[in-house]
Amino acid sequence: MNNELILACDLGGTNLRMATVNVKGEILHLVKLDTPKAKHPAEIAHLITEAAKQCRTAVRRFGTVRALAAAVPATINAADGIILKSPNVPALDGFRFSSIISNELSLPVILENDANAAAIGEHAFGAAKNFQNAVIVTLGTGVGGGIIINGNILRGINGTAGEIGHICVEQFGAPCGCGSVGCLEQYASATAIVRLVRELADEYPNSVLRGKTQITSFAVYQAGIAGDELALEVFRRMGFYLGAALADLVNVLNPEVIVIGGGASAAWDLFIKHVREQIRRHAFREPGETVKVVRASLGDDRAGILGASKLAFDQMI
Repeated sequence: MNNELILACDLGGTNLRMATVNVKGEILHLVKLDTPKAKHPAEIAHLITEAAKQCRTAVRRFGTVRALAAAVPATINAADGIILKSPNVPALDGFRFSSIISNELSLPVILENDANAAAIGEHAFGAAKNFQNAVIVTLGTGVGGGIIINGNILRGINGTAGEIGHICVEQFGAPCGCGSVGCLEQYASATAIVRLVRELADEYPNSVLRGKTQITSFAVYQAGIAGDELALEVFRRMGFYLGAALADLVNVLNPEVIVIGGGASAAWDLFIKHVREQIRRHAFREPGETVKVVRASLGDDRAGILGASKLAFDQMI
């Protein structure tokens, strides 16, 4: 296996990352592109195949690429390689991903939910490495989740287990791309942070964020670090809702560790105390005191890629 390589794709609502990875989990070549706001899946498929060809060419001297493993922000049919529903990249709904990409690259293609892939990556190489029971949450364009039970990813009967971002935290809350309302994703993701700023701006006339036409979650984070009251209230709400959902998971699953990653987790210092407060208030005492809540260690650009590659190598072995 030492000279065999995997093309690992991590497709997010904002970025597409394609890498060539060896069996040790070393990234030999990485390409990062913007995810297009496509109306047809062919546009995204073309971008993926071109990035894959670039990575494949770049590593010829290191070994042979044996498969492509893709982590996508969607509910999937892994056995048939079909994307069922992708709220943050809706052009992919119903797309027969594996067969089409496989035909283009003449490689086997393995499809996985992006949060499951991140969970597998953190369990194999990152912050959950020494734990057999873990919950991994990714805070990005949406909110993803992966659950490790006795060392294995929990998939459920239809392969959709771990959709932590679609736990309802507000019965009559904001509509979600999944078709429901009040999902955690609408209160703890990067897009939710921006929406909450706009909704609350009139209550904070002195905020540096008020009246801005272009707001990013990073700008909100910077404002929060500087003590902006609007930004701090947004992150308080984010932590409140995230903590309430995680407290329920502590009660149901009794995990050893909760790992929080994704781009929006960069604001850790602004929301984590509110998360822990809700876990203390709502989780059963013993599991609530036992569970560790830690930051992901692989980073937003590595967890999904390494998890997807690990899955592929495991299947090959």
